[in-house]
Amino acid sequence: MPHAGAEALKEEGNTFFKNGKYAEAIEKYQAATKLDDSVPAYWSNMAACFEKLSKFEEMADASRNCIKADRSFVKGYFRLAVALKNLNQLDECVKTLESGLAVNSSNADLKNMKKQVQELVRADQVAAYCQKAEELLAANDVYGAYKQIDLASRLDSGNPIIEKIKAKVNPLYEKAEAKRKASLSGPELHKEKGDDLYKNAQFEAATVEYTKCIDALIASNQGTSDLILKAYSNRAACYKQISHFDGTIADCTSVLEVEPDNVKALIRRAQAFEGVERYRFALQDVKTVLQMPAHKVGKANVDICNMMQHRLQRTVDQLKKMNSD
Repeated sequence: MPHAGAEALKEEGNTFFKNGKYAEAIEKYQAATKLDDSVPAYWSNMAACFEKLSKFEEMADASRNCIKADRSFVKGYFRLAVALKNLNQLDECVKTLESGLAVNSSNADLKNMKKQVQELVRADQVAAYCQKAEELLAANDVYGAYKQIDLASRLDSGNPIIEKIKAKVNPLYEKAEAKRKASLSGPELHKEKGDDLYKNAQFEAATVEYTKCIDALIASNQGTSDLILKAYSNRAACYKQISHFDGTIADCTSVLEVEPDNVKALIRRAQAFEGVERYRFALQDVKTVLQMPAHKVGKANVDICNMMQHRLQRTVDQLKKMNSD
């Protein structure tokens, strides 16, 4: 049952709130929580008062206590999100809204606010990219400026501020690119053409360019150069995209003969081995990766290999059992 004294204090607080006496209302709600801190409404009402007084740090604290009192009380998440938004802690605000939507996925207030805040986050990111592009351009880093303004364009294509910066950056970038490409060797040009085709999902055409690069390098006795390893690796990626697993295996093997600990080649070859049902070979490559230092492999690759190891080990064990029966 509700604590009678705490409920009486809440009613007094509500009266103060209605009359715009927010500080007095806060005192009543605080007194109520001292008698019973498990009622989310006391904390929520307190947070509402702090909002009226523009005390958003205090509002956030009261809102967190509201959620702590009852994690299913959706208004607590909304109040905390309002506080965080006003404190310009936008990433945390979005996380809070998502937590609230996990409790009630149809809550209109939470959904609408999430859209608003995500738009603010996007606008802030665009502004940051534009500012960085201007700074890099002033420092004569044309490639850096081009990359930043490209990132901004992906978030807000057609933005007049972005277009204004692009008008300054693009001619300089094109001039620098023309000069750079004029200095490239034939194999380097083929590799770049392959890269461009790959980015446009033209995988078969890309393999043609990578093959030209590889053949030219082999002909000039550069069979272990960094460039040929990149071409093998990229061609393997193309082969994987078009399910030419034997080609993927062959190219990854060419890389691994020079760089035995190449994580990308090991994982890609393991995936290709699985694609042609050579499960034991796939399992060996995965285990090789998992035996390496985690910081070298990276969390994402460790996660991929752990999932593959579990799946492959189960398949290998099943095949062993079938063969022994």
